[in-house]
Amino acid sequence: MKQFTAGRNENGVRLSRFVESVTRNLPRSLLYKSFRNKRIKVNGKRGDPDTRLSTGDVIELYLNDEFFPEKPVQARPIPRRQPPVKVIYEDDNIAVLYKPAHLLCHSDRTGDANLVDAFAAQLEAQGKYDPKAENRFAPAICNRLDRGTEGLVIAAKSYAALRDMNEVIRQDWMKKEYLTITVGAPPQGRHVAWLQHSEKNNKVRIHARESEGYKKIITDVTVIRQSGPFALCRIGLVTGRTHQIRAHLAYLGHPVLGDIKYGNRKMNERTALKTQALCAQRLTFGRIPEGNTLHYLSGRVIKLEHPQIVSLFEKLASAKPQ
Repeated sequence: MKQFTAGRNENGVRLSRFVESVTRNLPRSLLYKSFRNKRIKVNGKRGDPDTRLSTGDVIELYLNDEFFPEKPVQARPIPRRQPPVKVIYEDDNIAVLYKPAHLLCHSDRTGDANLVDAFAAQLEAQGKYDPKAENRFAPAICNRLDRGTEGLVIAAKSYAALRDMNEVIRQDWMKKEYLTITVGAPPQGRHVAWLQHSEKNNKVRIHARESEGYKKIITDVTVIRQSGPFALCRIGLVTGRTHQIRAHLAYLGHPVLGDIKYGNRKMNERTALKTQALCAQRLTFGRIPEGNTLHYLSGRVIKLEHPQIVSLFEKLASAKPQ
């Protein structure tokens, strides 16, 4: 028998999900058979798969040792060397972080530094997070930016915050705005197209009309300023698909400057940019229902002041034509 005590990050978690997270190679058929046979208990009573845990609940699992890791399941270890994290906004549930271009959001096969591990390390150093005390949760990123994109990324500090922020994003209760520098000025207004993502080469194709296998995309474009061959634009994402901004602007004939996948190679070489000129600058929360723990964010606007992309545009605008 293994015993666990639910921490605050297990508060509200379904019992079946908790059991799956602390075991390994447990067939779902055996999981639910164990529920029926009273081999899974909460506070000494028979547990139900749909039971929602509360902080302090004692969970007893009468399962064979083969279904448990040799060591208790804990949050992943955090590499010690991590870059400092710039926090734009923070409360008890979430933090909005600044991700510079070239920094990964999550770890990958390269082993390079990444934002979520850096944030977890920073919380641990501040005494706000103890990975050894957690059964299953580690600070998590709620929205992802491409490696080459700078800007605002939301991090959840608890399981409840992660669950409810995911709902905010899924229900479209938050709008995201970007700044970008384009080659030439794209047509302003709302643009609708259809996008298909290829997993094989991680690239998308866009059609003007609805087609089988394509998903609808909606992109709002406002030209803030134009100087020579460059335009500083504000982009509003009504939908949020893979590479939507970069691919849609390229389809409109005015690609993001520095974009090696969809961009203008000649202009990229001329400016010697090492990454796309794209920045997630503003988050605007709409009306979030009271049943969501992040309801207090309703109406809040979180903005990145003085983004590097504006300075880049000013530099390009003041440069002498070649």
